[in-house]
Amino acid sequence: MKQMLHTLITDGLQACFAQGSLSSGEVPEILLEVPNNPEHGDFATNVAMTMARAEKKAPRQIAQALVDAMTQGENPCESVEIAGPGFINFRLKPVSWFALLDEVYSRGIEYGQSDIGNGTSVQVEFVSANPTGPLHIGHGRGAAVGDAVASLLGKAGFDVQREYYINDAGNQVTMMGTSIWARVRELRGEQVEFPEDGYRGDYIRDVAADLLKEQGDKLAGLSDEEAVLLCGDYGIQVLLEIIRRDLESFGVEFDRWYSERSLYERDMVAKELAELKKRDLTFEEEGALWLRTTDYDDDKDRVLLRSDGSPTYFASDVAYHMEKFDRGFNRVIDVWGADHHGYIPRMKAMLAGLGHPPEDLEVLMIQMVNLLRDGQPVTMGKRSGEFVTLRDVVEEVGRDACRYFFLMRRADSQLDFDLELAKQQSNDNPVYYAQYAHARVCSVNRNAAEAGIRVPTSDEVDLSVLTHDNELALAKLISRYPGVIEGAALGYEPHRVVFYLHELASRFHSDYNRCRVLGEAKEVAQARLYLMNAVRLVLHNALTLLGISAPEKM
Repeated sequence: MKQMLHTLITDGLQACFAQGSLSSGEVPEILLEVPNNPEHGDFATNVAMTMARAEKKAPRQIAQALVDAMTQGENPCESVEIAGPGFINFRLKPVSWFALLDEVYSRGIEYGQSDIGNGTSVQVEFVSANPTGPLHIGHGRGAAVGDAVASLLGKAGFDVQREYYINDAGNQVTMMGTSIWARVRELRGEQVEFPEDGYRGDYIRDVAADLLKEQGDKLAGLSDEEAVLLCGDYGIQVLLEIIRRDLESFGVEFDRWYSERSLYERDMVAKELAELKKRDLTFEEEGALWLRTTDYDDDKDRVLLRSDGSPTYFASDVAYHMEKFDRGFNRVIDVWGADHHGYIPRMKAMLAGLGHPPEDLEVLMIQMVNLLRDGQPVTMGKRSGEFVTLRDVVEEVGRDACRYFFLMRRADSQLDFDLELAKQQSNDNPVYYAQYAHARVCSVNRNAAEAGIRVPTSDEVDLSVLTHDNELALAKLISRYPGVIEGAALGYEPHRVVFYLHELASRFHSDYNRCRVLGEAKEVAQARLYLMNAVRLVLHNALTLLGISAPEKM
């Protein structure tokens, strides 16, 4: 719809230049906004005000010339009016809104898709949980957000790759091995003092039991140091496979699983640090190697290599992110837990030192999830001993409800997730409410087919019989969908799609109760079926974009 008005305005300006009522000959950027007050029309533009300097005329005078040109002959507007200091307000004819339904049908699952990304290469790295335990609900929220952001960017024409960074090097792997080895020894009947900082969840006992069963003889011949290494490697493999399965059951798949250990095996950390030294971005002090991040707005310089020569976690993160851009990505998006907020300036400082605009790295912060049951906090998982696992929640409420709830608030705001609400089959449950709208249209289709009424084609339907205000409101909402997707993609905000889904479902449910299909004249029934199924297509597209099913029966 905006494109149609954009063309109307551009053609109007060209007519003004040709007629001499405007003289600059310059067509400025044309912005169209939806007024906050519906009484001001469907769209408004300030183009007359932006042309005032070039035209050397008052904005209202420019607006009048443009309105006169745009309203000559046929146009899609019911009214075009000048308001305030020179705004132009457009109110479209109902037939213009309903005509857009044909586009929904012609594009089908591609409705809402655009090429605004122009093939820009983007990597979205998310979850990346240490493979030292099961995924908890915080990881689940990050998985839902990262996956939805990647889907949105793909829908907006970006070339997207999903990546999981496996933290399989460093102290956490050693502690994992130490914890498993302690449980193995306990299972063999030894008295063991469990490490104070060890991983204490029941899953560690399960891993230890499996390892003892599979490789007990091999473990018996190893020193403690060798056993810890074996236990660590075994535990990482087992936990990583559990993480993969949990993510797959959650509807999340990655294009690449990237091992931190591979950075060291390929000597990438040393190579990337050498590049930083070459660019004079590092310095040595007290035997340690530092990165000059304060030169790029960080609050202090950061250690890359300790005085004993061992790399910090920051060193491998720096190498990893340098290598991301070496692989050819134009933009990198990281999805992190909110506790990593302080890490952002140092990463952007590193990129700035290498000549990358800081905005080439975007970090999305995922806030905490407060898990509730009937409004009361849930504090313990069934098997973790310390947290509620993602698997626990998915098994209880289902993947659809889980993903929907994780996405229905801004990622950087805390989220209350009520398990009982997520399971309700009622309008109080937001995911049920949205899915039921889709299923309801499918039910109408089945009932209509039994009555001998089918969904008409575009050349069979007479949309002029749709005269109810609610029907017009539905058509307007449908037209907004491409803009919602574009805005959500560019802002990395999948919650916008959830808000839109709720608004569309709400409007549909209201229309369903007021505008019946069966029992009406054939042309009215067909027109309403045509409108309802356009709603169904948009609901389907939005739900599946978020990784949520669009059921035909509920």
